[in-house]
Amino acid sequence: MTKNLTRGNPMRLILSFGIPILFGYLFQQLYNVVDTAIVGKTLGGAALAAVGSTGSVNFLVVGFCAGVCGGFAIPAAQQFGAGDEKELRRYVTGGAWLAILFGAALTAATLLLGGPILTIMNTPADIYDRAYIYIMTIFAGLPGYFLYNYAAGVLRALGDSRTPVIWLIAASLLNIVLDFVFILTFHMDVFGAAFATILSQAIAGVGCLVRMCRGFPVLKMEKGDWRWDWRRARELCVMGLPMGLQYSITAIGSVMIQAAVNGLGTVYVTAVTAASKVSMFLCCPFDAMGATMATYGGQNVGATKWERLDQGLRSCTVLGAVYAAASLGIVFLFADPLNMLFLDAESASLLPLARQYLLISAAFYFPLSLVNIVRFLIQGMGFSPLATLAGVLEMAARGFVSYLVPVFGFAAACYASPAAWVLADIFLVPAYFYCRRKLARPEGARRTAPAVNCR
Repeated sequence: MTKNLTRGNPMRLILSFGIPILFGYLFQQLYNVVDTAIVGKTLGGAALAAVGSTGSVNFLVVGFCAGVCGGFAIPAAQQFGAGDEKELRRYVTGGAWLAILFGAALTAATLLLGGPILTIMNTPADIYDRAYIYIMTIFAGLPGYFLYNYAAGVLRALGDSRTPVIWLIAASLLNIVLDFVFILTFHMDVFGAAFATILSQAIAGVGCLVRMCRGFPVLKMEKGDWRWDWRRARELCVMGLPMGLQYSITAIGSVMIQAAVNGLGTVYVTAVTAASKVSMFLCCPFDAMGATMATYGGQNVGATKWERLDQGLRSCTVLGAVYAAASLGIVFLFADPLNMLFLDAESASLLPLARQYLLISAAFYFPLSLVNIVRFLIQGMGFSPLATLAGVLEMAARGFVSYLVPVFGFAAACYASPAAWVLADIFLVPAYFYCRRKLARPEGARRTAPAVNCR
């Protein structure tokens, strides 16, 4: 089940590794839509508003979890590419210890601060209680998120991109079934929806963990592999923390622009919501490209095959350009029908606004593809803190545009994300060549540990 990305045609490897990841992202987006619809249809608009009001903080915390676990897995990809099984096992166990520690700390912190966070976010009083119950249940289940994301990250580091997707699909289907059981049969309201989510996530994590422990002889632990090592822990944190913060920084930028759109009125909020849902589906291939390039970069850095980094970058950039052009054509021809998937008949008058937002975003999908491809490749190469600066630039761009929205109106909001992508690329593309040159130096060829490469 392992896939060695250090040998063979880069284009074929990227496609074969990335397609299962793409299916996982697509299914996850589909599940999110269905899950939201279940809450709205079974519990009503107030419950839907309560769950929706926690979306930004949910994304911020869960996104940090996914990012930090993905970073912890990158050294495993590097050691797998280098063929050093002993170091591979010790980085995997080191990452496991850190995932446990971070999971416990983040769970405790969010459970203590959940109420104040909802208050700071000005959660309306009529939905506050339900929002509190929902988000506190999600926070209590954070260890399950850490389990799945770390186990899935290690599996992908070893070249297995299918098992995490299989368990993600299984968990999503289970979540939908449990939503109906907990809400309709046991009348557990929004707590039932949240409990279904964390229970399904934990089951997916256990499934990936079992596969990781039983399916890979290289991970059969030996005496001393579980010993705590401060040097490895430091290197893992250098990789993991910036990736986790990157997700959180992105969430902060999104909250800023959402607040600006909220100020324009409900009509604009509805139009942006519909167009954003369409865009999330269309952007799944870019997310898959990023996840693929992180593993590709990690394995080839471990194998010290610098030329393959350039080959992989060129191949994935071609894929990104082709798909960006195709998706722009789809949006140009079918923007209105796609937006109507998320709008009712009474909201049809909003189609020009939704179309404007979606078309402007789609016109900049190629810069978005570069953001994902180059940033995650740099992270896989071991320069995670450097890649995180691109996230800061994205947040700065969205923050700047958010101040222009009251002046220039809806048109400014449409260009918030494109501005963020372009500014990130202006930094990321030169950064890749800097990282590439640094790795090609004699000391880079001798050392591939992330903490060394990042300096």
